Amino acid sequence: MQKLTNRAVKIDRSPMTFGERVYLPALAKGLSITLGHIFKKTATTRYPEEKRPFSPVFRGLHILNRDENGAERCTACGLCALACPAEAITMEAAERKPGEENLYREEKYAAKYEINMLRCIFCGYCEEACPKDAVYLSETVMPSNYTRSSFIYKKEDLLIPNPQNKDGK
Repeated sequence: MQKLTNRAVKIDRSPMTFGERVYLPALAKGLSITLGHIFKKTATTRYPEEKRPFSPVFRGLHILNRDENGAERCTACGLCALACPAEAITMEAAERKPGEENLYREEKYAAKYEINMLRCIFCGYCEEACPKDAVYLSETVMPSNYTRSSFIYKKEDLLIPNPQNKDGK
């Protein structure tokens, strides 16, 4: 029978020497490696007391931005939802009503804007696709939680508080 590949390796089956049978040299070598690691600097960061520095290009939680006047920048164009490879963003557009000029910049706004953070892969495509700079990824780490529904962030959770309102809404 012919071999399919030349990857077969001949195994050395010679009998072990006395030192190999006793296992003392191997045991001493393993112990020396362990003792060497005990006195080295640890790579672990003690989290609550020490915070590790993040990369300057770190992408964290999503933020919906406002303009200088406090109006929402999002015009519900849907480009962020189209650019999202994980399909984590859902939105519904609505028309601005008379008297809401100070709330929204354009005639159309996002009545419903949700991001499913369990599906989000933090790629940043939504931030790049937005023509109005309404969406950006902050440097905040996503907090942990126990329920799936708490990871679906609604528009109210994502919007920056209005600087012109004193109560922050």
